[in-house]
Amino acid sequence: MTNLSLFVAESADMYPDSIALRSTDFTTTYSELHVRLRQLSGYLAQIGIQPGDRVGVMLPNTLAFALAYFGILHAGAIVVPMNPLQSAREVEFFLANTSARALFAAPRNPASAAGARAAGVRCIAIDDATAVSLIDRCPPRAHAVSRSDDDTAVILHTSGTTGVPKGAELTHGNLRRNQAIVASRLLDLGPDDAVMGCLPLFHAFGMTCGLNATMSSGATLALLPRFAPGDALKTIAAAKVTVFQGVPTMYAAMLAAAASADEVNTESLRVCTSLGAALPVDVLHRFESRFGCTVLEGYGLSETSPVASFNHPHTERKAGSIGTPIEGVRMRIVDDSGKPVAPGEAGEIQIHGHNVMKGYWGLPEATSKAIVDGWFATGDIGRVDDDGFYYVIDRKKELIIRGGYNVYPREVEEVLHEHPAVAAAAVVGLAHDILGQEVGAAIVLQPDADVTTDAIQAYVKQRVAAYKCPRRIWIVDELPLGPTGKVQRRDIRPPEQHESATP
Repeated sequence: MTNLSLFVAESADMYPDSIALRSTDFTTTYSELHVRLRQLSGYLAQIGIQPGDRVGVMLPNTLAFALAYFGILHAGAIVVPMNPLQSAREVEFFLANTSARALFAAPRNPASAAGARAAGVRCIAIDDATAVSLIDRCPPRAHAVSRSDDDTAVILHTSGTTGVPKGAELTHGNLRRNQAIVASRLLDLGPDDAVMGCLPLFHAFGMTCGLNATMSSGATLALLPRFAPGDALKTIAAAKVTVFQGVPTMYAAMLAAAASADEVNTESLRVCTSLGAALPVDVLHRFESRFGCTVLEGYGLSETSPVASFNHPHTERKAGSIGTPIEGVRMRIVDDSGKPVAPGEAGEIQIHGHNVMKGYWGLPEATSKAIVDGWFATGDIGRVDDDGFYYVIDRKKELIIRGGYNVYPREVEEVLHEHPAVAAAAVVGLAHDILGQEVGAAIVLQPDADVTTDAIQAYVKQRVAAYKCPRRIWIVDELPLGPTGKVQRRDIRPPEQHESATP
């Protein structure tokens, strides 16, 4: 028998009075969480939810999310995590796509109510303050519904950057093994640890590396419903956070906040992890120097539960690398025909192992196209060195082809981040009548920086081949971010209609 909700049951047996979850207004112990999730499981039985049914969870990083998540799993049902900021149309799509039976959503969220109504799905309003009153009179289900490793636990929709979102089916076995490796091999989590929960729990990274790994270790998850760098620093100090998990934009923002804010005590930090996008090497070095901790960069996708590779602790690390495959996982770099390439050569990253999803919900053709002989095609361009360390060069779809030459945005972004006046940068392709595409860059300046775009362009030109240098650079107040804080290049546009540049 297996069931992801057993994480909480086991920790409740060993650490009943330890704090499982902490937020600004509420805390709950492991024993309290275990009782409440069993009551919510009983509530689901009362309203007719059966094992295998899909139930949406559209909540921010709160105690209510964890309660709904583990309660649904305890009942043998399938969790469909959703971004609380999604529109009614998106809510309707996710619920209809999975034939969901119910949706847990925050009170006074018109999009969730309208989307559920359009999909013909029961919408259950719940937050930290009302969760107990909803389930308090429900008899707790005594035991978790037995599941097998191959049973679907979560349907996690992809971001939809290349089309309509697809629901990745992640099994109890996928998620159980992935979190176990994160908790024991990468983070060495124990009951004395406090993990920062600022990554969205509806995303694979926050769900597996944050929620599941913490609950299985008896540690405390310090929840931050909405990331703000100043609030994150205060939470680290107040909760004595030992493990911070973030995406690159969070690291850059915290560095800036630490430089301008009053001194806060962050000495408790011992290790940080970065996933979701490439972490600029300069940002990594500055963060480690400023906060006195180790930053481990890794790689994964929703379809891989999510972790596939990492720079492992207590072994060689390579700045700028996504490390080596985790235990039980294999990776390779292949050309357009699917043949492995030599070390150092660029190609598509493919992944094979216990972390690869069961498939895309209701899309057998898309599944067979994405997974061939057990190898999942990521759509990411990378390379591997002679030591077996992998590097992400860029998304296959975001490659810029300028006059027949390949330009990988990340390579140029690395150079831009090295300029002392640049706080953040994103490189994109701009349409060009002659070259096909031209290289453009949107940049965010450091506070009080005094520099021209011409000066920044000259700086980059000295450090990259001429065809890679952005011919157009513009300054923005902020870069468009997705729900996890990842830069959304597809939403970046020059300040006015782009005109053809001279070659």
